[in-house]
Amino acid sequence: MAEAHSRREEVYWSAMEASVILPILKKKLAFLSGGKDRRSGLILTIPLCLEQTNMDELSVTLDYLLSIPSEKCKARGFTVIVDGRKSQWNVVKTVVLMLQNVVPAEVSLVCVVKPDEFWDKKVTHFCFWKEKDRLGFEVILVSANKLTRYIEPCQLTEDFGGSLSYDHMDWLNKRLVFEKFTKESTSLLDELALINNGSDKGNQEKERSVDLNFLPSVDPETVLQTGHELLSELQQRRFNGSDGGVSWSPMDDELLAQPQVMKLLDSLREQYTRYQEVCRQRSKRTQLEEIQQKVMQVVNWLEGPGSEQLRAQWGIGDSIRASQALQQKHEEIESQHSEWFAVYVELNQQIAALLNAGDEEDLVELKSLQQQLSDVCYRQASQLEFRQNLLQAALEFHGVAQDLSQQLDGLLGMLCVDVAPADGASIQQTLKLLEEKLKSVDVGLQGLREKGQGLLDQISNQASWAYGKDVTIENKENVDHIQGVMEDMQLRKQRCEDMVDVRRLKMLQMVQLFKCEEDAAQAVEWLSELLDALLKTHIRLGDDAQETKVLLEKHRKFVDVAQSTYDYGRQLLQATVVLCQSLRCTSRSSGDTLPRLNRVWKQFTIASEERVHRLEMAIAFHSNAEKILQDCPEEPEAINDEEQFDEIEAVGKSLLDRLTVPVVYPDGTEQYFGSPSDMASTAEHIRDRMKLVSLKRQQLRHPEMMTTES
Repeated sequence: MAEAHSRREEVYWSAMEASVILPILKKKLAFLSGGKDRRSGLILTIPLCLEQTNMDELSVTLDYLLSIPSEKCKARGFTVIVDGRKSQWNVVKTVVLMLQNVVPAEVSLVCVVKPDEFWDKKVTHFCFWKEKDRLGFEVILVSANKLTRYIEPCQLTEDFGGSLSYDHMDWLNKRLVFEKFTKESTSLLDELALINNGSDKGNQEKERSVDLNFLPSVDPETVLQTGHELLSELQQRRFNGSDGGVSWSPMDDELLAQPQVMKLLDSLREQYTRYQEVCRQRSKRTQLEEIQQKVMQVVNWLEGPGSEQLRAQWGIGDSIRASQALQQKHEEIESQHSEWFAVYVELNQQIAALLNAGDEEDLVELKSLQQQLSDVCYRQASQLEFRQNLLQAALEFHGVAQDLSQQLDGLLGMLCVDVAPADGASIQQTLKLLEEKLKSVDVGLQGLREKGQGLLDQISNQASWAYGKDVTIENKENVDHIQGVMEDMQLRKQRCEDMVDVRRLKMLQMVQLFKCEEDAAQAVEWLSELLDALLKTHIRLGDDAQETKVLLEKHRKFVDVAQSTYDYGRQLLQATVVLCQSLRCTSRSSGDTLPRLNRVWKQFTIASEERVHRLEMAIAFHSNAEKILQDCPEEPEAINDEEQFDEIEAVGKSLLDRLTVPVVYPDGTEQYFGSPSDMASTAEHIRDRMKLVSLKRQQLRHPEMMTTES
């Protein structure tokens, strides 16, 4: 497919133009698909249709198509495929006979593709093979599926079962582009040659009367671009390589579109380059006189009125407003200079362009003008830049001084307001803000010193631009003003630092006060949590004396933790009293946290004592019960003591009664240890132990019971 496209595009311009017969070509009465027969001859296809074919239009189409290939290609002969599958026999016969008149020498073979239902009777009246000598070419009748006997499938279009792709409208559009480019480029070459030859004659005669308005009728750049795009398309189609695995080699100059385009492009580039050079020479000659006149205008103004304006401006102002007014005045002066500097830039570019052209007769004069113009402009621009930098430095100095003054006013106002924060976090934030403001003041003062010193250095160099004018008095006033501003800011900053030190100490004490109050409140919370844990989780009395003693020891350690928490809270509250006295303020903890701490501690003490009493009773109960329950025959007198049984029973009952009694606080509130189910479980264990003691007692009273059991 790629080779077919490339062959279709490599065409040679003919006298007949496609645009003239475009409606006829669009009908696709005949076409060159790009395929070749086995003798390397081109294949010409004539697709007949059901409608009557206009023979005049077909003749015109064939004339146009046969004018495209080169003579070398024509010499190989054509294979014509007449597709008669959709046409009548008489039309096919007419077309074949017409080929004798249109292209008799070029046709080598005519393949008439017959329909499936052939014209059997009619063909007997006209046998082409008998007319071979008269026609000048061989005619064969063949069905579409037998066409591959004479032509390779890769050289046949899809209509005949081949693999060659052909787009008629695409070919026609590319053909129109080629012919348009050929026509425009040929006309443009004539015009450019006329312009260039006229310019050469003008140069030889030293005349400057060449018509500068004589321009080409079409844009050369557009024509060149069109040609390059066309050439790129042709080269891409020609050298696309194989497609679909079919090997293909480019034709040997069979279609000359690409060489023709390349030749036209080369000629266009040559003439267009000469044309551009002619235009440059004309422009350079016109510019030279204008440049000489404009250079003197710029030099005269800069050395006259421009310099006088700068001599009259030397102050820097004593405030932002004054500096801005001077800066605005300077901008007006710069604006006037900018107009002349713009002329200078334009002139310098024009001179540089002419110098690059390399005409020796104008080089000396151009360089002299360029040097004179550059010296004056650079000197004046340097003076303007120095003045602008001086005013900008003064404006920045006054701006920094004003900002620093506002920062000092803000810091002083903050220090004059009494501190009444709600908590320690707000104090920390206020203290941080105070430190940031002081740091910002330090940075601002340092910046003011740097700006001031830089401005003083610039003022010291001002005398070199004074054109002989004495500016010592003006400079002294400016220097005194700058130094006075810096000294005043230094004193104000020192006063604020002293006040910040006092405020910082007070705020740190307040932070410590709030911290003590918060920690004291936390101690109350911890003590409340310990009390809650004592009442809800410290409920077991142990299963025996040893376990109960362990629980009692753990309880005492638990009480030690609570005691430490209480002491810690008391110490914190005492510290708040001291800090409040130092700060001369009232502590909130004296009327709130301290009573809460004492109340919780009192409740904890009562509950703890009750817990101790219960554990001690449980120890006594378990110890006595274990002594009796142990089988000790060597001490029968101890076991037989009725008083011990009575004491154990009394302690057990007392302990059971105590489990049902709540803890009563001083304010009258009551609180039980654990839940009712927890207490019931503990009481049940005590009752079980009492039952065992009672059973032991009965056994001792009636020994026969022990013998019976044993």
